[in-house]
Amino acid sequence: MNPNTVQPLSVPGTDEIREILVKRIDQQKQAVGLVVGVIEPNGRRVVAYGNLANGDPRTVDGDTIFEIGSVSKVFTSLLLADMVNRQEVALDDPAANYLPETVRMPERGGKSITLLDLSTHSSGLPRLPGNLKPKDLLNPYADYSVDDLYQFLSGYTLPRDPGSEFEYSNLGGGLLGHLLAYHAGTDYESLIRSRITQPLGMPDTGITLSSSMTQRMATGHTPMLAPTANWDLPTLAGAGALRSSAHDMLTLLEAFLGYQESPLAPAMKAMLDVRRPAGQATIGLGWLIHSASTDGGEIAWHNGGTGGFRSFVGYDPKARIGVVVLSNACGVDDIGFHLLNPKLALANPEPPKERTEIPIDPKLLDHYTGRYQVTPNLILEITRDGDRLFGQGFAQVNGQTMVLPQFELFAEGERNFFAKVTDKQIAFETGPEGRATSFILYQAGREPVPAPRLP
Repeated sequence: MNPNTVQPLSVPGTDEIREILVKRIDQQKQAVGLVVGVIEPNGRRVVAYGNLANGDPRTVDGDTIFEIGSVSKVFTSLLLADMVNRQEVALDDPAANYLPETVRMPERGGKSITLLDLSTHSSGLPRLPGNLKPKDLLNPYADYSVDDLYQFLSGYTLPRDPGSEFEYSNLGGGLLGHLLAYHAGTDYESLIRSRITQPLGMPDTGITLSSSMTQRMATGHTPMLAPTANWDLPTLAGAGALRSSAHDMLTLLEAFLGYQESPLAPAMKAMLDVRRPAGQATIGLGWLIHSASTDGGEIAWHNGGTGGFRSFVGYDPKARIGVVVLSNACGVDDIGFHLLNPKLALANPEPPKERTEIPIDPKLLDHYTGRYQVTPNLILEITRDGDRLFGQGFAQVNGQTMVLPQFELFAEGERNFFAKVTDKQIAFETGPEGRATSFILYQAGREPVPAPRLP
């Protein structure tokens, strides 16, 4: 490469990155452990701060394993691009071609959902399948079966033509991974291993944890920094099942940026050659694309989240810099974008307020049970079990009712309650007889939401 074409280094220095991580953990209480990886023309570096878990003396580093959630969709779309490059599939192939004949893939207006539609979130499929009804709300995809997936597809009516509009869909991403593995005659994890992680030399990226990975696996945490369970996505693995480390993700970025020769180079280039509208941005195969780079170029990026982890990966092809940020609690998108373009400001999240549970007369809880209209599409049901109070949301999505995870509410006053697993507070408003007529929902610094009680 001609040295005159090298872009000036724009990523903040190691000390500055470390200051960001220290503040995010020690002052803002947004995570227990954070790891940043940077790849740039003069090499790669890792900056880490914090611990694998609350109360665990082990510190995180470039080899710590995190769930990367929806960053898995980049791998799924890379599989697609590679299979197109090998002439095994075509982008405009109908998805129905890669399903058993007994499954009816929804169509509309004479148009079929294509593999390209699935990769660019423009299939018309909803964010989640309406028959996702988890037995374990802390691991919501674990018991969703292939039969469940086929049943949903066969009975679903598309609200618009495939390819006509962007709507982010975990279902679509998971389905794409399933189709590609089905066509290859293997499972998703084996296909990822044979086509991506083995050729690139990424031993710490996969779904099944080796004994070594298990020892280095961080614990996920809720926004209140309570430990929470890992997620399993056996059927929709392509949407978010992968685990990885900062070192492995830097290896992936090295290949995308051309620092490492790879048989996947043509497929990686092809991922940004495709463009479709995606809200305020555009989307390629898997990658979201923003014109937010320092030199008039673009940033290709994706983020991810599971019950206890958040991730960000992005790169600037023109400046040849890439960044990965891994967290075992709250979001990190602002850190990732700031490191790729320091003109993009960091968020300044308030630390969760310490709240103290107080004892109240259990008879008061009966005044609060019932159903409350939080938004036109969201009802929160308050129930009592003995001397404990619980909340559970029911959301309407594309005509389907989604059951949200139940959470316990703890009293900090006779009419004021808080949740420990999320930064939510509820203040009940009562009538003359003490029966609640509505509540005010406070959540993570957002505007308070009044919710009237339903008859």
